[in-house]
Amino acid sequence: MATDNPVESLQEEATCPICLEYFTEPVTLECGHNFCRACIAQCWEGSDTDISCPQCRETVQQRNLRPNRRLANVVEIAKRLSLQTAKGTGGDGVCGEHQETLKLFCEEDQTSVCVVCHLSRAHRDHRVVPIKEAAEEYKVKLQGALSPLRKELEEALALMSEEKEKTTEWQRTVKNKREMIAGEFNKLHTLLREEEQLLLQSLEEEERETLQRLRENVTKLSQQSSSLQQLITEIEEKCQQPVVKLLKDVKSTLSRSENVKLQEPEAVSTDLKNVYKISLDMREALKRFEVDVTLDPDTANPRLLLSEDRKRVSWGDRCQDLPDNPQRFDPCASVLGAEGFVGRRRYWEVEVGDKPEWDLGVCRESVNRKGLVTLTPEDGYWIVWLWNGEYKACTYPKTPLPVSVRPRRVGIFVDYEAGEVSFYNVTDKSHFFTFTGTFSGKLRPFFCPGVNTGGTNSAPLIICPVPAQAGGNLCP
Repeated sequence: MATDNPVESLQEEATCPICLEYFTEPVTLECGHNFCRACIAQCWEGSDTDISCPQCRETVQQRNLRPNRRLANVVEIAKRLSLQTAKGTGGDGVCGEHQETLKLFCEEDQTSVCVVCHLSRAHRDHRVVPIKEAAEEYKVKLQGALSPLRKELEEALALMSEEKEKTTEWQRTVKNKREMIAGEFNKLHTLLREEEQLLLQSLEEEERETLQRLRENVTKLSQQSSSLQQLITEIEEKCQQPVVKLLKDVKSTLSRSENVKLQEPEAVSTDLKNVYKISLDMREALKRFEVDVTLDPDTANPRLLLSEDRKRVSWGDRCQDLPDNPQRFDPCASVLGAEGFVGRRRYWEVEVGDKPEWDLGVCRESVNRKGLVTLTPEDGYWIVWLWNGEYKACTYPKTPLPVSVRPRRVGIFVDYEAGEVSFYNVTDKSHFFTFTGTFSGKLRPFFCPGVNTGGTNSAPLIICPVPAQAGGNLCP
């Protein structure tokens, strides 16, 4: 086979086609093909019929073998050139000790040796095989090793693909968490800036009022001091006058001095009246917007039981005989807050305790309340629920919410202008989820205590009381 490498081409031309080694005493047949003399003699040995060329099968005369001295010279040149080439490439094909071609492979030492090495003491008793035969044998073994390695590679690539998917998913989770943290802190910063302005305004007003009263006291004392100084000067001058002049109106002067009485200044407290508390707690910041929410019985599903103060709702054992008005949810087990709102910010908290099911959030006042409802923002609901042991935001599709600490109380914050509804786990002061969008029309708080399947969900949802100093009633 022809090759692009001239050294390999020369080696091929100098190789006997029978023994596949360099020619030894090359001879040429009548057909022009060349063989080692010993190789062709062995090939024809014992043949009584006409002999033929092993390469082209043309019948030839055995006595017409002609020595090919030029080819013998070429063989020597090929040998030297091969040896020189091997040395030039690092000597991999040449014995470093004997400068002979490495034609054998020692099985015991697992190394290639030349003929001289094989005859030496080091390898004389070792099993050696032709280097090409060893190479073929190990090539088969190596190829046999490829199949399990390829299988391992396939498994490694599959695992790598899984890890890449995990990496991508993890990066997506971190990105979402980073955005959530940034959003929550931005919200907290906004609330703190507003709280700062309110506190500074209150402090400035208190400062102004107190300074005014203190300055009025100073003015009054200054006037009294001036009058006293004037009277003292008058008496001092009187004492220096001649007796006749001194005695003139002396009784009036004494009377005025005896009637002098210092008017003490009005007591002004310099203790700050207001408590200027600064908190980096989001819940504390949100409590400024806390509103008093009550339940609207006209919207409650007939199976729902509302407390007298309209702060608790639970699933009842039977359907109540109530008017089927358009505002009432049926069959959805829901109830709305009594007051709707437009604009501004509101915050309220709901005690969920150990309930296994509940839905909380806000909805548009205009939502349809009859038949099955779809709790998505597109349908006017911004809801977070606990269902079948999983916390989810009711987006489409639903968004799973990782929860490390089970919430016993949930906070809901609505920023109407910003188009945000945020949910908080009050138990561990963590953020649940924030819906973002645009609001239109009146919104109302939404409550669903869940059905009491198997008697495990009888506990009520409880709207938490609002301190007197909080934002007050929920109103437009």
